[in-house]
Amino acid sequence: MADLTNKVAIVSGGATMIGWTAAQALKDGGAKVVLADIATEEGERVSAELGADVLFKSTDITDDEQIDACIAATVSEFGGIDYLVNVACTYLDNGIDSSRDDWLAALNVNLVGGAIFVQKVVPHMRKRGGGAIVNFGSISGKVAQPGRMLYSVSKAGIIGMTRNQALGLAADNIRVNSVSPGWTWSNVIRDISGDDRDRADNVAAPLHLIGRLVEPGEVGAVVAYLCSDDASGITGTDIAVDGGYTALGPERMEDQIPNLAG
Repeated sequence: MADLTNKVAIVSGGATMIGWTAAQALKDGGAKVVLADIATEEGERVSAELGADVLFKSTDITDDEQIDACIAATVSEFGGIDYLVNVACTYLDNGIDSSRDDWLAALNVNLVGGAIFVQKVVPHMRKRGGGAIVNFGSISGKVAQPGRMLYSVSKAGIIGMTRNQALGLAADNIRVNSVSPGWTWSNVIRDISGDDRDRADNVAAPLHLIGRLVEPGEVGAVVAYLCSDDASGITGTDIAVDGGYTALGPERMEDQIPNLAG
């Protein structure tokens, strides 16, 4: 287990399944965690379940003032910031038919919101002598997938942004990496499958060497590792937590999502 004793982390998108399992991994390592999300009811429930040293702060990452308020609440409650984990995203995507408004809305959440969050936490990490940032890319940012455009482009942008953030922040002893999950048991897969894990695993199996979906906790464990001093030699890279998805090559040319819902 990563040793994160007395460290402080913010997890955007912390009310999602992937977000709170990342938060759990950070807390298990000894960190204090702030969950930032627009889903207030779910965020408060999750923070209560995670218990002491976990705080929920309602935060829309497309609003600079709300990001500022989240950071201020974190510093006030826990004394500083060591880690930022950018999980928050939207799945708004109409493929090639996406409108300009769709493009701007999706990129504002998936790419720009995370970039501004990084910009705003950096001064606080400098005060602590450094820190670590973990952005969330995706397999969708690396390969073409049927019916997708906005999500894929934004995730590819995050992977590129991560490299440049790592370069720009190296002198501040701030490491920046990204993780790219494969098909993961998450809010969106749960909802599309009707909360049928067996069905979801069966659809995902041919696309992953491990023959199943990735567990959110498997992603969370990598997040905690990348934040820890055990990963002190790792920055500017993307870690594929994808069960071998990208090792298989091209995805089959059929839309798997309707099969998952059917």
